[in-house]
Amino acid sequence: MNGGNILIFKRINELQAGVKVDSFYIIKSVSSRVSSNNKKYLDFTMGDKTGEISAKLWDASDEDKDSYKENILVKVRASVVEWQNNLQLKIDKIRVSNEEDKVDVTDFVASAPDSPEDMYLIVLEYIEKIKNEDIKKVVNYILDAAGEKIMNFPAAKKNHHSVRSGLLYHVTTMLKAGEGLCSVYSFLNTDLVYAGVILHDMAKLEEMDASELGIVTDYTIEGQLLGHIVMGAEKIRVAADALGTDKEISMILQHMILAHHYEPEYGSPKKPMLPEAEMLHYLDDMDATMFDMKKAASSVKPGEMSDQVWSLERRKIYNSQFDK
Repeated sequence: MNGGNILIFKRINELQAGVKVDSFYIIKSVSSRVSSNNKKYLDFTMGDKTGEISAKLWDASDEDKDSYKENILVKVRASVVEWQNNLQLKIDKIRVSNEEDKVDVTDFVASAPDSPEDMYLIVLEYIEKIKNEDIKKVVNYILDAAGEKIMNFPAAKKNHHSVRSGLLYHVTTMLKAGEGLCSVYSFLNTDLVYAGVILHDMAKLEEMDASELGIVTDYTIEGQLLGHIVMGAEKIRVAADALGTDKEISMILQHMILAHHYEPEYGSPKKPMLPEAEMLHYLDDMDATMFDMKKAASSVKPGEMSDQVWSLERRKIYNSQFDK
């Protein structure tokens, strides 16, 4: 394929150096910069369902700076170049998408494979399985307070489940895995496991700023100063106090949130001190790892190795040729 070809509506994972593209992408981040030779340019991160790519608009005007913001869909004509072993777009033309393009913006946003409505119903089903009324009331109280925001919220800015409705997807897959493991380790209290899974990342709704597209623009001040683990434990304390919840139940639920990252360097001030908290940690870690491994393997053809994955300790992941 030579540089004269125009690729129309190609996904980011299909791009190759030396070709030209004429396609739609979401602006995930943008900043105004000045090059070493004193030229102004806009530095973008653009994305679609298949990934992200850096893009540059050289000789950018003040009008360009004002026109192109995060979380908007744009049409781009650009050359695909390679810079420091990474693909990059050198933009020739760019404009904001309009209604005449007849493009559904959600087609260009990485999303959970299941609908948020279906996943929310699954969460409600597991809440109904919680027998202890105090635990059930705390979970419902916090879920009700989350409101519609939870429907499209991602579970992270860049790493695992950083997709539209990723938080619900993370929770529902953990609930299913947790139910299976509780049938093996039958001494576990399923009320605590289900409640811990549903609540463990709930404070991410306040830790990050995200659009309805499920794109995180930044961490909030509260998120940076406290983090979702501390904020999540406090969320449980406030709910429990408002509901008159048994003190031990409140304490145990707070402990599960505080311990679910396991290590201090990952934000947990305590390690798990009861088996249900230990199980919550492993469910969380396993689900995050499986998501990132699947994503990495899916980025390459069968029989090939992925690029190094930062969240997996810079490991490369092999996409096997066995039938899945």
